[in-house]
Amino acid sequence: MTDEARAREVPTRDSYDAIAQTYTDWFADELTAKPHDRAVLGAFSELVLGTGSAEVLDMSCGPGRITTFLAALGLEPRGLDLSPAMIELAQELYPTHQFDVGSMTALPYADESFSGLVAWYSTIHVPEDALALSFAEAARVLRSGGWFQLAFQLGDRIDHFSDLAGFDVDLDFHRRSIEDVLSALEPHGFTPAARLEREPDRTGRFPETTRQGYLLVRKPASEVRR
Repeated sequence: MTDEARAREVPTRDSYDAIAQTYTDWFADELTAKPHDRAVLGAFSELVLGTGSAEVLDMSCGPGRITTFLAALGLEPRGLDLSPAMIELAQELYPTHQFDVGSMTALPYADESFSGLVAWYSTIHVPEDALALSFAEAARVLRSGGWFQLAFQLGDRIDHFSDLAGFDVDLDFHRRSIEDVLSALEPHGFTPAARLEREPDRTGRFPETTRQGYLLVRKPASEVRR
C-alpha cells in the first residue's frame, strides 16, 4: 500500500469517529427496510453454516448492526472497524459480541481464522492501490472453502464528501462495477459464486442515489491428496 493510500485511512477514521452516534441512530433499523439485503445475508449465512463452522468476520462493521444480524442467523460473528468511536458504540449496543479496532489492509487475526467474511459497504472507502492488499488479507484469514460476501454502490467514479449530516468529514466514496471488484478479487484465489445488481430505492425510508451491487465469492476448498 502506498503512503498516500495509508494516509487516506486517517481522515476516514476521523470522519466516522465524528459521525458515529448520528450514523448509528440513523441506520439502526435499515435492514428492516431492505429485503434484498436480508436475503443476501441469509443466503450467505446458510452457505457458511454448510461448511460446518460458524466463525465470520464483519469487516468495517461500524456500530455492529450487520454483526448482530448475522448472529441472529446462527453465525458466530466478530466485528472490525477502523473507527474507535464506532467500535465503542458497537460494544455498548451488543456486549455479547467481540469487536476490534483495525484496518482491512492489516487484519489482526491468524491465518484461516474464519469460514466467512462480510464486507458490507466496506470497500467503498478503500482506494485502488489498497484494494489488492485488503483482498490479500481477506484470503489469508479465510479458511479453504469459506465464503466472502461483499456489497457496494455501483458506478465508475469517486465521489468526495466534505459534509455529512452537518458534520465536517473528508470521505472518498469509490463506486465500482461488479466486474472491477471481481477482477481485483480473482488474483487472490477467489472464485465467483453469485452476483446481484439492483436499482436504487429512491422512495423508501433510506433513499439511495446509486445502483447497488452484491458479490459472493469463495475461497476454493483444499484438495485432499491420497
